[in-house]
Amino acid sequence: MRIHSILFIIILALGLGTTACSDSPEKKAKDHGEEIWFEETVHDYGEIPEDGDGNWTFVFKNLGKEAIVINRVRSTCGCTVPAWPREPIEPKAAGKITVKYNTAQAGTFFKSLYVYSSADNSPVKLQIKGKVIQNEK
Repeated sequence: MRIHSILFIIILALGLGTTACSDSPEKKAKDHGEEIWFEETVHDYGEIPEDGDGNWTFVFKNLGKEAIVINRVRSTCGCTVPAWPREPIEPKAAGKITVKYNTAQAGTFFKSLYVYSSADNSPVKLQIKGKVIQNEK
């Protein structure tokens, strides 16, 4: 009788574990209270030439049941300039936050941005990193 109980618990645990692993990112995000969900929160530019293209777009989705308003996006330095939608993002709709990193100075960088919104999981931390390579003279 005791072995049957142990086997039942093991089978039940394996079944629940398999179900949890098959969930989509959207379901996992909802289960953790994430109303604003980003496809990626860290972007690696790799190596960029000096004065090269420092633009990147973070794509997000509103997984909540109400419209989300992004109040502001704060950068940790003046070399990273964000732009974001000012209108409410309706449920199930996607949006974009664009970032322009100033590539005028050579060197490695690792910068953070904070997205403040009406979502339950506000603020969300986004990061960019890479290395600006000095042009040959």
